[in-house]
Amino acid sequence: MSTSIRIKKSLGQHFLSDVAVSSQIANLLTDKSIVGTVVEVGPGRGSLTDRLLCKSIASLYLVEVDRDLIPYLKKRYPQLRDRIIEADFLKLPLAEQFQGKRLTIIGNFPYNISSQIFFKILENRHVVDAVIGMIQKEVAQRITAQPGSKVYGMLSVLLQAFYTIVYHFTVPPHLFLPPPKVDSAVITMHRNSVQQLPCNESLFFQIVKSGFQQRRKKLLNALRGFNISNIPCVDLFNKRAEELSVAEFVALTVAVQRSGKAT
Repeated sequence: MSTSIRIKKSLGQHFLSDVAVSSQIANLLTDKSIVGTVVEVGPGRGSLTDRLLCKSIASLYLVEVDRDLIPYLKKRYPQLRDRIIEADFLKLPLAEQFQGKRLTIIGNFPYNISSQIFFKILENRHVVDAVIGMIQKEVAQRITAQPGSKVYGMLSVLLQAFYTIVYHFTVPPHLFLPPPKVDSAVITMHRNSVQQLPCNESLFFQIVKSGFQQRRKKLLNALRGFNISNIPCVDLFNKRAEELSVAEFVALTVAVQRSGKAT
């Protein structure tokens, strides 16, 4: 492995150096993913890419924002030369770039943009069938948290509305170069059967966001910006956002939606 590759803190680079962990991550790919299109975000020096190539994936793409790594990756993986994309994943139009194909997103995600990556996936849920990602442990705990947990938040609700999410294992800092200051964790997300929520999805997103922006307040107060004055007082309004399940947020959205139609 080349030692001339400069690690860039500005890009949140922490290269995984443990082959066993890379294998564990690759092994989380399902048969459905392997016969489809897999996109690795931030391949870096190729620790995970090596293991992915052992899986005989039908269509593997690498998306790398660090232009200094592109020549290295093309030399190391000549078989992927035409499928190594120099781009910022957050700005990549996924449906257009991959011609509407169903995607599995995998990678050791840059920690400084991990939440943004999940919002990007959420926006592209119509094409992203699965995600296998290594992220900060605290973000993984937040995404997989259940109602009532102190770390249950907006990202938990929005992602769980459309994906089944599993926390698999924790990865200690010493297995990275350079070591991060926090533990990491690997999660998987698989698209559930919900193609569209049984409510106004835009309003649902707004209500979830507003509820958690003032998470210490009961929803009756946190949602004062919505037309709720003529909605009969229901138990949900007397709860805080962190206490509501996805289904309850949907029910709340439907109530607000009906109230808007009535005025």
